[in-house]
Amino acid sequence: MKKGPIKIEPFRHPVTVDPQYADKTWKVLEDAIREIHNQNASGLSFEELYRNAYNMVLHKYGPRLYEGLIRTLTAHLSEVAKKVEEKEGAPFLRELKKRWDEHTKSSQMIRDILMYMDRTFVVQQQKTPVYTLGLELWRDVVVRNRAINERLLAIVSSLIMKERQGEVIERGLIKSVTQMLGELGHGVYVEDFEKPFLAAAAEFYRKEAQEYIASSDCPEYLRKAEARLGEEVERCSAYLNADSTEPKITRVVETELLKAQMTPLLEMEHSGLIALMRDDKFDDLGRLYSLMRRVDNGLATVRHMLCEHVKEVGRALVGDPERSKDPVEYVQALLDMRDKYERIIAQAFADDKTFRNALNQAFEHFVNLNVRSPEFISLFIDDKLRRGIKGLSDTDVEGVLDKVMALFRYLQEKDVFEKYYKQHLAKRLLSGRTTSDDAERNLLVKLKTECGYQFTSKLESMFTDIKTSRDTMNDFRNRLVETGRLEAELGGIDLQVQVLTTGSWPTQAPSKCNLPRELEAACESFRNFYLSTHSGRRLTFQPNMGTADLRAVFGGGRRHELNVSTYQMCVLLLFNEADSLSYRDIAQATEIPTPDLKRALQSLACVKGRNVLRKEPAGKDVADSDVFFFNDKFTSKLIKVKISTVAATKEGESEKAETRQKVEEDRKPQIEAAIVRIMKARQRLDHNTIITEVTRQLQARFVPNPATIKKRIESLIEREFLARDENDRKFYTYVA
Repeated sequence: MKKGPIKIEPFRHPVTVDPQYADKTWKVLEDAIREIHNQNASGLSFEELYRNAYNMVLHKYGPRLYEGLIRTLTAHLSEVAKKVEEKEGAPFLRELKKRWDEHTKSSQMIRDILMYMDRTFVVQQQKTPVYTLGLELWRDVVVRNRAINERLLAIVSSLIMKERQGEVIERGLIKSVTQMLGELGHGVYVEDFEKPFLAAAAEFYRKEAQEYIASSDCPEYLRKAEARLGEEVERCSAYLNADSTEPKITRVVETELLKAQMTPLLEMEHSGLIALMRDDKFDDLGRLYSLMRRVDNGLATVRHMLCEHVKEVGRALVGDPERSKDPVEYVQALLDMRDKYERIIAQAFADDKTFRNALNQAFEHFVNLNVRSPEFISLFIDDKLRRGIKGLSDTDVEGVLDKVMALFRYLQEKDVFEKYYKQHLAKRLLSGRTTSDDAERNLLVKLKTECGYQFTSKLESMFTDIKTSRDTMNDFRNRLVETGRLEAELGGIDLQVQVLTTGSWPTQAPSKCNLPRELEAACESFRNFYLSTHSGRRLTFQPNMGTADLRAVFGGGRRHELNVSTYQMCVLLLFNEADSLSYRDIAQATEIPTPDLKRALQSLACVKGRNVLRKEPAGKDVADSDVFFFNDKFTSKLIKVKISTVAATKEGESEKAETRQKVEEDRKPQIEAAIVRIMKARQRLDHNTIITEVTRQLQARFVPNPATIKKRIESLIEREFLARDENDRKFYTYVA
């Protein structure tokens, strides 16, 4: 037997429904809903009520049930609204909270009774679910009742205002209101509470900012602003919707207290940004930085003010004629100033790289305003390496060198610095007056790292010459000892000769000087030895760069060892033959150049405590008519007496001009080499592009003058390295 699918058929006889069924059933449900709203639900049979609602929906009375629910809820909520309206102040909020709690509880019960309608009719007809309908009706009938809405905002705003003014309020009431609004939907919270709340806060803080700015200095204002921001954040977490409101109220406070008052706040005369930096107020500066980073252009404004202030202070420093009198003090002031602002950036401005860049930009601006900055920085290094780092640890020495290198980086004319540094290094190496060879080489490594091998190649060969000279002198002495001619050739003189490579050392014009006979013979002996071992070379003695140690006997048999320059030695040895000599006698006997001779005599006769000669007439300057006597009464507590040559630490005008001329001459081949490199790679370029490219390539050593570049281009055209384009005279072409 074949089995078919099971089929359920309806009753064959018609089912009749009571025409009053819908009215009667809805009346039962309506009464039950009222009882629920009146908190009398304990006597109701939820099972029976559910079955009634189920049957109404089943018999197609869903619309009647749904519309009846809306009417009943609306009528009930209208009564609730009247009761809430009757209250004022805090009782108003308590009544609203109480009624809200009752309504949500009632809505849950009603939802349970009408659950079948929720699952079928509501879904099919795309209606609002029962519980949500209850919330929406509460929103429209109660919360958005004009009187209730206005009073609600006024009371909540008043309570928050009291709290801002320091009073203690019942936070739980406000929290219940904001939670209610949140449960009604985020849009309700935003539109009905948050927007008016933010507008009122903006107005409050706008007025408060005016009061603060009129009555507080900058640090106090910042403390108040910081406190207000903290209060608003804490308020949001305590009884507002923190996720929604906190960023917005924070922005309001930042805008009104900080952004709107930024300029007058930072420019306060005795307590603004400049005053805080001047007085090293790190805590206040740190607070200012953290607050200003919150607002648009806040840090950019602070950074700009810092940069302009540093430029102003720096211009005053480098332009001070008193500072320029002492190069060491000048550079130390620059270092102290940089340390000060570096410390501010590190401790108060979170070591912000953009602030460091602004500081570097400001220093580069004013350091290069003084054309003598390269010379002064070299003199500062010279002073430190000769005596300034004695007793310092390796770490401290490293710190000093790093700070000096930071200033060196600001120089645009690094080749000028190189010229002076080479001169000063030469004097240190030749006189043996450097404090630390390690420090010298350490600085050389830093310069090489900063500027490349080409910058330091000649400086390194200077160190090589000194080492080679020691080896050469050892060989010379060993040869004389081996041949038994040490005494005969040197005559008891402890001769030390430094052989320097021309080109590696600062160029010196050969200076004429009549050496004493004994020394002349010793020098000749060394010359013969050196040329016999190094064929094809030429030796030229430079007495202006040498030193000598002399043993002298004064009145009463007092003995001293005098450390003097070669020129001073030549002068002093003349007094072995005579007790007094005129300036002209000395000049004729030694043939030392006039400026050098006068400085030598000045240091021997005019410096107190070092005056081994006596001058008549007495005075600080040396005249052509002066007469000099051996000072038999010279005394000193020291056995070894060093007599330094009187000389200006800085260059004279003529020497400055000469150094500048040498620098300009050295720049010409570098500019030409850069032009040729660029043109060889590009083949054809216009004039302005060549200027830009040459400047870019050479700016690590110096910033070339466009007029100088133009002259070098013309020189290269004359020598047929370049040619003007025949079709466009503004363009140049490379000639292979």
